[in-house]
Amino acid sequence: MATFEDFNFKLVVVEQLMYIDGTLTPRFHLADLLKERGITDSPWEYAQQHGLAYQVVPEARDHFTSLEISDELLAGVEVLCMDGGNQVYQECAPVWDGEDDLFDIASLDDLVLLPNLRRILGSEFLSPRLRQLLGARGIAAD
Repeated sequence: MATFEDFNFKLVVVEQLMYIDGTLTPRFHLADLLKERGITDSPWEYAQQHGLAYQVVPEARDHFTSLEISDELLAGVEVLCMDGGNQVYQECAPVWDGEDDLFDIASLDDLVLLPNLRRILGSEFLSPRLRQLLGARGIAAD
């Protein structure tokens, strides 16, 4: 199984595989996890009441950090989309407005895990240095 260096890059991959393609299952929903733990608050209320506004909820971070993604699924990724409205971000940080750097990608070292990646949508959210790296690897940055 692949090991990701950049948690935020992994989240973009999870968005594609779990919430768009539906190939990475089961779908994670923070509300379901909270209910399993006997917490009846909505994810938004839970984050607010525990001082987790504009932060990744620890339970979601733990889930996605330990989530294993097969090499076969990773090889199927050809396009990624970085958008503040991604479902994975709402599952991680239910009180987040997309106006800060909470989910900014700091490194593209994990590109080696996606041998067939051809395009990244929303690349304007990457630093100029990282966009240049994409171009050097022949990955379209839209």
